[in-house]
Amino acid sequence: MNTSNKKRGAPSLKDPIDILIFEKGLRIKTLFIEKELDLFLVILNNGNLIKSRISVFDKLKNASQEDLLLWELRNEGAGIRWISLDEDLSLYGFLMEATSNAAVDQLLKKNSFVVIS
Repeated sequence: MNTSNKKRGAPSLKDPIDILIFEKGLRIKTLFIEKELDLFLVILNNGNLIKSRISVFDKLKNASQEDLLLWELRNEGAGIRWISLDEDLSLYGFLMEATSNAAVDQLLKKNSFVVIS
């Protein structure tokens, strides 16, 4: 999810996540961050939530609650930036992680499978 070391090229029209972001307009609306709970909620403009742990992100896990609240949306909500922490996170990365987690959860259920097309 960290985009500071890797620049994405032009969006691929075949990538379903790029389609959601660049064609359908999915964006980050706001964040809810609670350090004591190690909780990071990304609230999307369609009302859905992506839940993560602050401790997953090296630069965020050692930050104070006050520093964590000093974020700004980038690229009209396609990413998040903490200037004081030198950290950037992308909606693309959050969606990739959520998709991966959902696939693993599905595979761990008894008598289930995932269709990969």
